[in-house]
Amino acid sequence: MEKKIIAYVFILALLVSCRSKQNEFDASGSFEADEVIVSSLANGRILSLNLDEGTLLEKDSIVGLVDATGLDLQKEEVEASIKSLQMQTQSVTEQVKLLQDQLGVQQSQLDNMEKERQRVENLVKLDAATGKQLDDIHSQIAVIKKQMAVTRQQIQVQKDNTATRNRGILSQSEPMKKRISQIEDQLKKTAIRNPIKGTVLTQYAEAGEVTTMGKAIYKIADLSDLYLRAYISGTQLAQAKLGQLVKLRVDDGKDKYREYNGTITWISDKAEFTPKTIQTKEERASLVYAIKVKVKNDGTLKIGMYGEVKF
Repeated sequence: MEKKIIAYVFILALLVSCRSKQNEFDASGSFEADEVIVSSLANGRILSLNLDEGTLLEKDSIVGLVDATGLDLQKEEVEASIKSLQMQTQSVTEQVKLLQDQLGVQQSQLDNMEKERQRVENLVKLDAATGKQLDDIHSQIAVIKKQMAVTRQQIQVQKDNTATRNRGILSQSEPMKKRISQIEDQLKKTAIRNPIKGTVLTQYAEAGEVTTMGKAIYKIADLSDLYLRAYISGTQLAQAKLGQLVKLRVDDGKDKYREYNGTITWISDKAEFTPKTIQTKEERASLVYAIKVKVKNDGTLKIGMYGEVKF
């Protein structure tokens, strides 16, 4: 009888102890981080990939390179097409040279006729020449001036036509230049650039493999700050506020705990059914709300590690 009483007392004490231990925290969950999956931005064979799981990478560092031979050839082809367009253009000087020579001859004729007019005018004053001779010279000068005006107009027309033709040819180069800009942008994307400072969690590809645009290369996360995703009941919801400072603790060996200061950064606005692996202050509440608590990682916290929250 005494043994049964002792056993009953022991069990009762154990239950009280367990109940007391459960009441030492308000919610529990596991740690997670903001993970980023880095994907390929180009198609081709991976020439190099300088990373391993657990490697700490700096932001914007180049960690790999995808083969860009095809893009280089495309760029060279477009550049050659632009050069060929330059060769198709014409020089306006060559086109108007004959007309300019003709204009020069006409100018010489005009200068001679002006001198002849001056001579005839002097002879008319001395009654050594007739007025008709002077009128004929005036007519000849007028004809030469009209011819020169036509020649100048022909020169301008030739210049305009050549300029229009050259513009039409060179206008084809604008889309080609845009194409070069697109290829250069694609060439930049062949470099695998790390987007954030963090630690490589998982590597999905190796150097030498063929990758495609959008295919995952590796997963990285900044482990300097972790988030404890915990669940609270509806009655506890009033106790939790954004920016609220809370206490966290994790196991530190047998029957020992390590405490941290945390800040509530997110509270779900929708209730959900209690996850099987999560406990709250109230035993297995049917509906709970998820929260995230941000905590500074001293290097001992790991993703997936179990933790407890005390408001």
